[in-house]
Amino acid sequence: MTKTDVYTKLGVRPVINAWGVATELGGWTPTPSVQAAMNAASEYHVEMTELLAKSGDFIADRLGVESAYVTSGAAAAQALSVAACMAGRDQDRILQLPDTTGLKNEVLIQKRNRYMFDRCFTLTGAKLVEVGDDQGTSEAELEAAIGPKTAAVAFWIQPPLDDAIVPLARTVKIARANGVPAIADACSQIYPLQYMQENAQSADLVVFGAKYMGAPHSSGFVCGNRDLIESVAAQSFVAFHYDGSHAVGRAMKVDRQEIVGVVAAIDDWFTMNHEDRILTYEERFDNIVKRVKGIPGVRTERVEIPHYVPYMLHIIIDKITTSFSAEDIRAKMDAGNPRIWVGTKADDTITVVVNTLNEGEDIILAERLAEALSAG
Repeated sequence: MTKTDVYTKLGVRPVINAWGVATELGGWTPTPSVQAAMNAASEYHVEMTELLAKSGDFIADRLGVESAYVTSGAAAAQALSVAACMAGRDQDRILQLPDTTGLKNEVLIQKRNRYMFDRCFTLTGAKLVEVGDDQGTSEAELEAAIGPKTAAVAFWIQPPLDDAIVPLARTVKIARANGVPAIADACSQIYPLQYMQENAQSADLVVFGAKYMGAPHSSGFVCGNRDLIESVAAQSFVAFHYDGSHAVGRAMKVDRQEIVGVVAAIDDWFTMNHEDRILTYEERFDNIVKRVKGIPGVRTERVEIPHYVPYMLHIIIDKITTSFSAEDIRAKMDAGNPRIWVGTKADDTITVVVNTLNEGEDIILAERLAEALSAG
């Protein structure tokens, strides 16, 4: 059986992914060491509470925080973190969720800091409350918004930083001064390593997506204050089996292989040579640029992005001299064989990332792009 047979037998077309680490394409491909660790983990059963505790200790040590807990993705980490802030380890409150009657159930977030995944803060019953307006948020507004119903203050860590809102450090300080925990979403903010550690240490609870380090797509973790992490654990899928079927996180299961995969991915991430990793990306970019160079009406631009990648290639189409759009090229790449996903930005720009490409796929991508751009 070839690598693609598992898909083609179902009539599913495998995709060469130049779009990015995305849920729509199943995340990323686990690294060989992660796959080996997961295969080894599948050979034995373990007590899940112990595995979660020990894996959390390992992650916490790498990040310089008190504690950590592996979850079924960063979204689950958000949801369980809020549940922990609302119910703690009180069994009556845990059983009550997602009904939050009588509980602190509001999560504050600055309006200009809102983002696609902030809904995940509400999945265990909380209500999201905007602070400020489209022009920004002041410290006075943030502090005034904290009240008797406030369970937590949320913050999305996403460069470039917005100077019209209260920055993370001040947000955390204001929340703590008012007896409220701060939850930060640092999902893919994992490089440089010191930056990841600073993010992990920035708030009372901080969530990450482990898939960005080569762990399974459906894995993530939350780290931070030990007492709060213990409360997260009390909401988890495994707690449900010890607390009389109370915990709201029962549906957010993560298996033993995934937990070991997260540990292996983080271990790799903190020991690999990242300069060599990025040089590999440079070679792939160069192969693509060389192949499309000279095509009439087409130019390329390397764009720095605030990400662990840390570059993206823009292929820019001159709309005056060409009869096709970026979307036309995207659709043509998707319809071909093999199927290839690239991104678009506006009507004239194709976006390409290379960290998600397997060995040799940059050459296939370059040829197909050149063909599509030349034919129009």
